[in-house]
Amino acid sequence: MRFVPTLFLLLLSACGSAQSQPLPAGTKIGRLLVDKSDRVLIGYSGSREVLRYTHIRLGDAPVGHKRFEGDEKTPEGSYTISGRNPKSAYHLSLRISYPNAVDRAYAKARGRSPGGDIFIHGQPNAWIGPTIARDWTDGCIALSNTEIKQLWDAVPDGTPITIRP
Repeated sequence: MRFVPTLFLLLLSACGSAQSQPLPAGTKIGRLLVDKSDRVLIGYSGSREVLRYTHIRLGDAPVGHKRFEGDEKTPEGSYTISGRNPKSAYHLSLRISYPNAVDRAYAKARGRSPGGDIFIHGQPNAWIGPTIARDWTDGCIALSNTEIKQLWDAVPDGTPITIRP
């Protein structure tokens, strides 16, 4: 029965993000597209797709647009990469500019907070297992540590990101 944990870990790992191909040195991503229902993040340089990550992980409640703090939904709409955290608790992280003015107005009209601190990030720093193969964030987009490092190097602050349902 010792093979069961090993088999489980292999299956869990296989369900995680696909390994990406290395980008040519100096490649800069000019636009990001996230399709939540297809579980894909695509990076473009000009009109050309230069990277694709599949099996991305989202908030614990992945269907629908983030409206309020604590709803565990990943936002939908047009945002930008508005900063980065090299000392993130989740390997590296790129901040998404949620909430925008529309998000803030919607929440305010209902007497609620829209939330914030939405990032594209890697795995928890204390996690030593394979890439987590389920939705687990509070509304962020989670990648493998290899993928977030590649994205970190290729995506400048100010890069537009569109998140589709």
